[in-house]
Parts: sequence; C-alpha cells; structure tokens
Amino acid sequence: MPALPSSLISSVSDAPAVTVHEAAAGLPAALTGLPDPRARRGVRHRLTVVVTAAVCAVVAGYRSYTAIAEWIADVPAATIVALGIAPDRRPSEAMIRRLLQALDPDLLTAAVSGWLSTRAMATSPAQRRAIAVDGKTLRGSRTCDVAAQHVLAACDQVTGVVLASTDVDGKTNEITRFAPLLDQISDLRDTVITADAFHCQREHVAYLAEHGAHWILTVKANQPSLHAQLAGLPWRAVPDAARDIDRGHGRREIRTCKILTVSTGIDFPQAAQALQIRRRRRRLDQPKRFTTETVYAITDLRVHQARPAQLASWVRGHWSIENKVHWVRDVTYDEDRSQIRTGTGAQVMAALRNAAIGALRTAGVTNIAAANRHHARDSTRPLALLGIT
Repeated sequence: MPALPSSLISSVSDAPAVTVHEAAAGLPAALTGLPDPRARRGVRHRLTVVVTAAVCAVVAGYRSYTAIAEWIADVPAATIVALGIAPDRRPSEAMIRRLLQALDPDLLTAAVSGWLSTRAMATSPAQRRAIAVDGKTLRGSRTCDVAAQHVLAACDQVTGVVLASTDVDGKTNEITRFAPLLDQISDLRDTVITADAFHCQREHVAYLAEHGAHWILTVKANQPSLHAQLAGLPWRAVPDAARDIDRGHGRREIRTCKILTVSTGIDFPQAAQALQIRRRRRRLDQPKRFTTETVYAITDLRVHQARPAQLASWVRGHWSIENKVHWVRDVTYDEDRSQIRTGTGAQVMAALRNAAIGALRTAGVTNIAAANRHHARDSTRPLALLGIT
C-alpha cells in the first residue's frame, strides 16, 4: 500500500544554529535543525534531502517548482542516490511545491547563511564585517487583490551572502522590520551596518548602539532638516579624502569622497562624521556629457576608527546587495516574472536563489549565469559545490 501523502501544518521555531562541524559537512548537515512543517505520517522524503535537491537545481539555473522537479527526475541514478533519494521513488512536483510553500523562509535563510558564513570565513581574510540592509519587492507575487510581497534582507558586503531576511507585509514597512531582521544575526559587535535613507532613524541608531554595532546611513530629502544641515557644511574648503575611477558597462565614473568631523551642528544622535560622495559619470559614446550626483551620509565611526578610504569603500559596498544579489535574481533568475504566490512560496524561492548565489560567490564565482550553465552540464557539480560527497 503506498504511503499517504504528507500533510502540511504551520510550524514556529527558533532559527537553528549551524556549528563548524555542520558547515564542514555540507549544506544537508546545516539544514538538520530546520523544522519540518509536515505531519510525520506518510513522509517519504526527508526535509533536508528535498531542500538540498532544490538548491542543487537552482545552482544549475532552474527557476520554478516544475523545473526543480524536472531536474530531480532527469539526473542519473548515482546523483540521486548521493542526495539520499531512492532512484525509483523521486519526489514529485506536487510534493516539492507543497513542502516549499509551507517552509519558514527566515529560518531557511538563517540555516543557509550560517553554513555559507563559516565557509567564507575559511577563505576570507579577517577584517571588520560590513552588512548592507536593503529591501526588494517580489513583483511577480502581485495579484489583482493582493500587493506584491516585499522582503528586507541583510547582506555581507564582501561575500554577497544573505545573512538574514524578513517579510515586510502590507500592514507595516521596512522601518519596523529593521530590528527583527538584525535580531537574526547572533553577534553584531564591531560590525558596520550600512543602510539607505529610509533607515536613517533615531530608533535604529539606538538599537545598533545597544548591540555594539557601528553604522553609515545615507541622508536624503526624507530628512529635510538633516539634509539641509549636511549640504550647508563648508565642503568647498574640504579636500578629497578618497578618489577612484571606474570604467565599464559603457560608461566612466569618477567618485570622490569628502569627510568632516561633526561634533556639533548636526541634529542626529551619535553622528561623529559627515560624508559627501560625488559621482560624476559620462557615457563613453558621449564624452562631453557628464551627469553629477551628490549624496550625503553620516556615521558614528570616528577618525581613529576607520580610514577615509575604508569609509568610502563601505559606502560604495552598500550597493553590493543590489549588484551581487538583487540584480542577479532579477536578470539571471528572472525573479520579477515568477508568479509563485501561494503560502511562503515566493519568499522561499527567493531564499533558495540566495542560497545558490551565496554558494557560488563563496566559491569565487563572479559570473552567476555562466556558473549556472557550467553546473547544468554535469549533475555532480552542484553536489560538490554544496559539500555533498
């Protein structure tokens, strides 16, 4: 008699911690603490097996429930056995879909990020960690009656690994989800948090101070008084503290950064320095046409705590979450056109894409699309990437 299909129930649990041993053992070991939302009766495939197989498929460039099921159905028997699945009892698309739609995306992100962070620590030089906080709308999740789902994420600037994420429902906004997002990261001491102007809030600064973290916040017109104070500083008398030139994507950009100590005169708690970042761009096919953008930021870091070049690097690195994660999900994985909407499916698929991108980034990959094609040509390559031997 065939086993009864798995039923799905809600599950609430604390984020599972990932040990060094689990990280060394690979992704399946890191997922062992992830709560299974299914009733025990009739479960044919372990949660860790299905989620790991789904990440393997996403690493190979597969984008939907159906595509993931097709990858699992098509890979050779040796690969499926290595994943822990019997060749003659592979999970169906319906089973995969029901399970992923019921998973907690925040706990999934926490488990994966713990594993990826441990991997990154083994290859990256020791340095002060910088985390970029930014939100992204899952546009394909919009319906006629329901607004598109929005997710706030925290991303390691150096590795591009998403360390935490949280859903921003229609009854609130990113501001109220800032603290719950960072609560998912166990230790923020001496970490530099970068965020856009939306998060230039006194409550956020107080929260970060309580957790021993530093911050760099962009200031724009949503804080008109503070923005006017920064714009009115004597910037003309200040020399450039940092200057760099980039050329690529058909344009040339010159960035300069000026820094002023602001012990008084700035109406914002704990602000120690003000930054003026000026970006001057021109298209290579229009050498005489320049566009100039001036952005202001404030930080609690003092002169002796960070060099000007490092501050400029962190400001520039804030866009890592956009360039290394969000842009890849939109362009390479076509996320904005994904119409997965039921349950937590949209957030879970975003977490699976983040897991695949993070695994590739920590392996030294810079071109995710090329890496997808590379891993699609040999079904054992995604397993090796995820530490499955």
